[in-house]
Amino acid sequence: MDTADLLSQIPIFASLGNEDRGSLAERILRQSFPKGSTLFRRGEPGNALYIIIRGQIRIFASTRQGNEITLALLGPGEFFGEMALLDGEPRSANAEAAEETEVHFLDRDNFFSFLMHKESALRAILRALSQRLRRTDDLLAEAYFLQISHRLARKLVELQERTATGDGASRPLRVTQRELAGMIGATRESVNKELNVLRKKGLVQTSRNRITILDLDRLKRRVR
Repeated sequence: MDTADLLSQIPIFASLGNEDRGSLAERILRQSFPKGSTLFRRGEPGNALYIIIRGQIRIFASTRQGNEITLALLGPGEFFGEMALLDGEPRSANAEAAEETEVHFLDRDNFFSFLMHKESALRAILRALSQRLRRTDDLLAEAYFLQISHRLARKLVELQERTATGDGASRPLRVTQRELAGMIGATRESVNKELNVLRKKGLVQTSRNRITILDLDRLKRRVR
């Protein structure tokens, strides 16, 4: 898939016409990162938007005690870094390659020179940011009102649906219990306890840093 076609799958660029996407694609560069490498750290200058071509990126924060909280695991077709791209403020979290990863990136100067005469692109970006804010509100509401079992099941469904291939098949989830805990606002011990319940019910199978969903339909019914 060429760069312009990839942009059509990114929410903030989906409404652009073919000519506009082609123009923007010319400004995008490509970069690879080995597993475990850091793309940026919290507090560093923010000046680029990243779009994942292949691999997986972990967005995380660190506490004063040195613990890490995973905020998101992002895969092919997903993007991050858009806030720093727009406001130029320091990064609010850390990003590292959870596996060998390849990305497209667009720096701030190139982005704004493109936007100067592209009102449709600006409108699309505002819509995408609004959707992300709404999702953040949903996550806060879940953390306050929903039980851990419900939040965990919902996150597993979300992660599984994102790994689906073109033929509908899904891969095992490559995620640790600590990462899951960070994503749903729980402790690792609580996640371990709930995973044991799901295993006994025949809904999931676990191994080292991997979770296989055995019955997605039944798991979905737990979050309705």
